Amino acid sequence: MAGNDLGSLLGGLLGGSGGQGGSGGAGGGNILGALLGALMGGAGGSQAGGSNPLGGLMDMLTRSGLADQAQSWIGTGDNQSVSGAQIAEALPDEALQKAAAQTGVSPQEAADEIARALPTAVDRLSPEGQLPTGSLEEIIRAQKF
Repeated sequence: MAGNDLGSLLGGLLGGSGGQGGSGGAGGGNILGALLGALMGGAGGSQAGGSNPLGGLMDMLTRSGLADQAQSWIGTGDNQSVSGAQIAEALPDEALQKAAAQTGVSPQEAADEIARALPTAVDRLSPEGQLPTGSLEEIIRAQKF
């Protein structure tokens, strides 16, 4: 699945905040779609079978000292916030660069947007209090939004 398609699905999940990223900045769904696409192995590449980069992303955040925040998004309580600097430190530089380039923003703007959108996206993708399994496309399409 291309990053733009994933961005559209995530945008719908996050409340359909407008569509195209344009020069006014990337929408939360678009930047997350670009990031997850980069983590899957290509800015516009296709998704491998049962690939779920969300689990890998959560592992990266946990290993980077953001375990409490990441777990709060999956759990049923309040979502803890993260900063763009924390996101930039946790993510592979190459993935952040690809996501920024694909959405037309700087890497710092991309990190800030991811920090704003990620808690809500993970929270909505894990309504049962745990990360779902299956491909990311299947997980998002299964949501009722």
